[in-house]
Amino acid sequence: MALGARAANAANAIPQASAPQSLPCPAPGVELWVCGLAPTPAVLAQLAATLAPAEQARAARFGTAALRDRYIAGRGTLRMLLGKRLALAPERVDIRRGERGRPYVEGAAALDFNVSHTGAFAVIGLANTGHIGVDVEHEDRSLNVAGVARRFMAPAEQALLDSLEPDARRRTLLRLWTCKEAMSKATGDALSAPFRRIAVALDDGNARVDAGPPPYEPERWTLHAMRAPGDHLATIALWQGD
Repeated sequence: MALGARAANAANAIPQASAPQSLPCPAPGVELWVCGLAPTPAVLAQLAATLAPAEQARAARFGTAALRDRYIAGRGTLRMLLGKRLALAPERVDIRRGERGRPYVEGAAALDFNVSHTGAFAVIGLANTGHIGVDVEHEDRSLNVAGVARRFMAPAEQALLDSLEPDARRRTLLRLWTCKEAMSKATGDALSAPFRRIAVALDDGNARVDAGPPPYEPERWTLHAMRAPGDHLATIALWQGD
């Protein structure tokens, strides 16, 4: 379902600092936060101090200082939000890799999370039940519409795209892509997900799963299409999965 006008004000400006700002809640038990990825040096140092040794090592491997700092800002803010939810200091949040490499918090099986990064900010989703996936794309992103449609879209989606004018086709493809990418992040399948067998329907800004093989059966999924800061499109996928 779409969040419509409720998200309009929150979507206008890209946050300039790492302090997270809440976005409209798309469903009970779900929190959405947005944070800028260019904090001041002092804030960056505070966030870096919360990272686990493996995360600090990963940050050091980035090829540029800008990429390193963006990772620290996003990961440190995630730890801050998880720690607040769990009443733990951020550095005590035990983030591990689970099935299919999907991260989870040790000792907090009921709390799921997912992060989507862009160049300037990150959107972080937290969910009390099931699994959550988040994807964000800039609405003006250029892409090979025909090639992406052939590779990732179901036959009904390709037929819809073929019926549209070029710019509407590109925007519709981006919306469909955010839906499928968010779903693949919720399951942990990433680009191995059976995208061409997952059919997403769009209706007046709403999105829903029409068909899909396990674990993408329509009855197990809810899609929330929304606006994100700076003219970005976002989809929150909630999966009542295993």
